[in-house]
Amino acid sequence: MPLRRELGLRDLVLFNLAAVVGIRWLAAAARVGPPALLLWLLAAALFFVPSALAVSRLASLWPEQGGLYVWTRRSFGDWHGFLCGWCYWLSNLFYFPNLLLAGLGMAAYLAGERGIVLSEDRTYLVAGALLALWTSTLTHLVGLRVGKWTENVGALATYAAGFMLVVCGAAVWLRGQVAKVAGPWSPRWDWGTVNFWSQIAFAYGGLELSAAMGGEIRDPVRTVPRAAWLSGAAIAAFYMAGTGAMILLTPPENISILTGLAQAGAAAARTLDMAWISPLLAALVTLGIVGQLGAWLAGSARIPFAIGLDRYLPQAFARLHPRWGTPHVAILTQAAACSVFLLTLQAGENPRSAYQLLVDITVITYFIPFVYMFLAAGKQHLRLGSLCGLAVTLLAIGVSLAPPTEAERPVLFTLKIAGGCVLLIAAARMVFTRSQRR
Repeated sequence: MPLRRELGLRDLVLFNLAAVVGIRWLAAAARVGPPALLLWLLAAALFFVPSALAVSRLASLWPEQGGLYVWTRRSFGDWHGFLCGWCYWLSNLFYFPNLLLAGLGMAAYLAGERGIVLSEDRTYLVAGALLALWTSTLTHLVGLRVGKWTENVGALATYAAGFMLVVCGAAVWLRGQVAKVAGPWSPRWDWGTVNFWSQIAFAYGGLELSAAMGGEIRDPVRTVPRAAWLSGAAIAAFYMAGTGAMILLTPPENISILTGLAQAGAAAARTLDMAWISPLLAALVTLGIVGQLGAWLAGSARIPFAIGLDRYLPQAFARLHPRWGTPHVAILTQAAACSVFLLTLQAGENPRSAYQLLVDITVITYFIPFVYMFLAAGKQHLRLGSLCGLAVTLLAIGVSLAPPTEAERPVLFTLKIAGGCVLLIAAARMVFTRSQRR
C-alpha cells in the first residue's frame, strides 16, 4: 500500500507553525527586555532564513520521505545519513516528555490558584501528559487525514494566544498604562547574552520537520518551499510581537521564565478588568502544546520509517498499516518509549538527575543534523546562508558543552556530556555495522 498524500499547502503552513512556535519562549525573551527584539531579528537573519533556504533547496532536490536523513545520505553517504537520522530521532524521543511536562505545568499555572496547585502535582502532570501523548498517537495512527487536525487546531490556538497578548498589550499602551521599562534597548554582548541568543536561535528550529513527510505531501517540490516561507514570516512576527506585548504588560525584571505568561495574563486581566483572559490563555496554551506534540510525533516517526526502508533499522519500522497506510510500528514505538521516559522521570530524584543529563546530551544530538543540513545546502551552492546557519549551530553546540555556573565540578560535567554523545554515536555505529552485515 503506498503512502497517502494528505497534506496541502494550508496543512503544511499550519504544521510548521505547530512545530516551530513555542509560546514558552516569549517569557524567556521578554525577561531580557527590549534587547530581545534585536536578538530575535539576528536569530531570524542568521539562522531562520538560512534554515528556510536550506529546506527549500534540499526538499526541491530530494522530495521523498525522510527529509534530513535522505538529504544527508544523498550528500555524504549511507553512514552519515544514518547518523543524522539516528541523532534527530533520539533527540526528539527525549524531547517529548520534557515538552509535555513543561507545557502542561505552564498551562495549569495560567489557570489560577487551583491550577498552581495542580502544576506541582506529579500525578496530574504524568496522567495529563500520557493522555495527550496517546491521544495524539492514536489520531496519527489512523492517518494524516485525521491526525493533521491536531496540528492545525494546535497551531491556530498557539497563534490565537499570541494574538491575545498583542491585543492586550496594544490596549494597555493606548490607555497609557504600560509597564515601566528600564535599561538599554541594545544587547550587551557578554557570555550570558551569547548563551541566551544561541538558545532563542533554535526557537526557530522545526522547519525541516515537515519535509520528512515528503511522500505524504501533495506536490512536495513546490509545496514545501512555499510553506517554509509563508510560515517563516508568520513565526518571526509571532515571536517579535509577542515578546513586545509581554514587555508592555509586565516589567522585564519581574518576569519569570516559568510563569511569565501567567504574569502577563494576570496583568492584562487586572488592567483591562477582564478576568476571563487567564483561563482562556490557559486553554489555548494546552491546545497548542498538544498540537506541537502531534507535529513532532508525526514528523519524527517518518525518520525511522525511511531508515527502515533502507534496512538500516529492523524492517518492521518500514511497514505500513494495511488499512490506514501509516508507519504504525514507528509511531507506536515512539509513544511507548516516551511513556517509559515519563514514568521513569517520576520514579525519584536519582532517575530525574539521570534524565536531566540525557536531556543535556540530546540537545547536542539535535544540533548534529543541522550541521549536516547546512553542509548539504552548501554543496548545492547556498554558501553564504549555509555558513551563517552552520556558525550558529556550532556556537550552540559549544554553549551546550559549557558547564553551567552552578555546576560543582565543571570539568566532570563537560566530560559526562561529551562522553554521553560519544556513546550515542558509538551505538549508532554498532547498529549501522550490524545492519550492513545482515
